[in-house]
Amino acid sequence: MDRKQLVENIKRKKSFLCVGLDTDTKKIPEHLLQCEDPIFEFNKAIIDATADYCVAYKPNLAFYECFGIAGWVALEKTIKYLKENYPDQFIIADAKRGDIGNTSKMYARSFFEHLDVDAITVAPYMGEDSISPFYGYDGKWVIVLGLTSNKGSHDFQLIKGEDGKPLFETVMNKVSSWGTTDNTMFVVGATQGEMFADVRRIIPQSFLLVPGVGAQGGSLQEVAKYGLTEDCGLLVNSSRGIIYASNGEDFAAVAGQKAKELQEEMSEILKNHNIIK
Repeated sequence: MDRKQLVENIKRKKSFLCVGLDTDTKKIPEHLLQCEDPIFEFNKAIIDATADYCVAYKPNLAFYECFGIAGWVALEKTIKYLKENYPDQFIIADAKRGDIGNTSKMYARSFFEHLDVDAITVAPYMGEDSISPFYGYDGKWVIVLGLTSNKGSHDFQLIKGEDGKPLFETVMNKVSSWGTTDNTMFVVGATQGEMFADVRRIIPQSFLLVPGVGAQGGSLQEVAKYGLTEDCGLLVNSSRGIIYASNGEDFAAVAGQKAKELQEEMSEILKNHNIIK
């Protein structure tokens, strides 16, 4: 999916919501554990309930890989279900890969050829040759960790170099020269608040994938205030706040309602910033 298609979906659905499929079998409703594939059945129900209100889904690979082959099967079934039933959805593999070039080349094949997702998250620490293999696919996106929302983000990302700039700025500047605004996004945590203004100074037009709204305490209004561009430029992710809003048999309906509430808030934001009418 290219940038034009993504922006068109955002405007049509009046939403820049990404639903995180961090499916934990210890948190899903107990009645699903009797199913042959509980993870897929949970995902399918969540997708059916929320697809009208979001433009993207982000399965976190750790929640699938921990189950070995069974987890990968559930992941593949989930992606296939999305592609067959909701082809307008942008699919992000939250894998945070990053290794030497020939290894990254294999990761790129796995996610862009075999799974055929639209985007993958990557860690930039090992430099250009660890990321460049992901750029070899038309219509695919590389989503680079930039300024994250976890507590430990301050351990490295805010360390200032000799030029006085924090490391995350150096990373964003360097990575933006490897890719373009049509194939590169950056992860910026919602809890970073006003630092979005600094991010936009460095990468004014790049799309940002923003986790941390909802359960992690990030403010959607603050993210929009500092992070929006003229074509939105944001994918705001919510995982636990949507998919685990209920652990009863009404879990899908409640998830749908939570997604709808976020979509309605996003619609007002887009209108107020003249991105949609």
